[in-house]
Amino acid sequence: MDILIVDDDDISLDLLRYALEAHNFRVWSAANGAEALRVLESQNINLVVTDWEMPIVNGLEFCREVRRRQSDHYIYVILLTSHGARDEIVEGMAAGADDFIVKPFNPPELLARIQAGRRVLALETRDLVIFALARLAESRDTDTGQHLERVRLYARRLAEELAASSAFPEEIDAEFIRLVFQTSPLHDIGKVGIPDSVLLKPGKLTEEEFEVMKRHTIIGAETLDAALCQFPHARFLQVARDIAIGHHEKWNGFGYPYALMGQQIPLAARIVAIADVYDALTTRRVYKDAIPHDEAEAMIIAEAGEHFDPLIVAAFQRCSHEFVRISQRYANSHQPAVCTV
Repeated sequence: MDILIVDDDDISLDLLRYALEAHNFRVWSAANGAEALRVLESQNINLVVTDWEMPIVNGLEFCREVRRRQSDHYIYVILLTSHGARDEIVEGMAAGADDFIVKPFNPPELLARIQAGRRVLALETRDLVIFALARLAESRDTDTGQHLERVRLYARRLAEELAASSAFPEEIDAEFIRLVFQTSPLHDIGKVGIPDSVLLKPGKLTEEEFEVMKRHTIIGAETLDAALCQFPHARFLQVARDIAIGHHEKWNGFGYPYALMGQQIPLAARIVAIADVYDALTTRRVYKDAIPHDEAEAMIIAEAGEHFDPLIVAAFQRCSHEFVRISQRYANSHQPAVCTV
């Protein structure tokens, strides 16, 4: 496991390095928070031990910047500090620190807290399982390329934009944004239950075939409901279920499977609906050509208040230029998909 240690004192860095390398950790180092942020940009590191008092960017400022940035993986931060008062601990945790070690540190305590951080980070294995299940469902349709990567990045960007505008202050927080990113790949998991004759048909579906296709929303929700029965307090399962059942509902009530209207449709599903439709419009499929971004944007804007939530369409308009960047970076190819977990 790679660990980044951050301290402006060379002796402290040497002591930390010695304690960690003795237990086979690979150690990176930085002299201040600004330097540490540059290391995180170039290396896949998800555990940091940082001093509080440093020049340029101190430990608190470093924590705030780490939490402000939307990384594809969680970064666990242990704050190494001489500040041990309760109000200072509260200040550090509010800035985004996960744990504290008071100087001078005790090596066994440092290792124990590192192991606690590793247990927390192990929960990200859940993300890998979610994405693997989604890819399994998608593997039956070889024409979708990097659809999952793009949709979840579009959905996260929309959720971030909505958070910045305070459009849904009681619903959207950092956890909600992360859960939408994590679980949106499961939006079409119910397609595992759709016959190949319908799912892989190159032409337009008949009315009867379309009724069969629409059942993928219910199949997906039922699959996730079974998991929710076992883990009823798992919020990520609830968000995934909301997306699976609701991403084909329409704001005006003419969607499926239940013809929900307006805010009856779960917010996560309303967000993923725009991400999913944009991707469908702007990528080539066996039965259609891709259309340019400007045309897709105009079509989505025209559907505000009809197909889509007007507030989410407005957020899409504000950040649609970033959809172009995502689309170009994750364009379909015959190469293996880029892992963004």
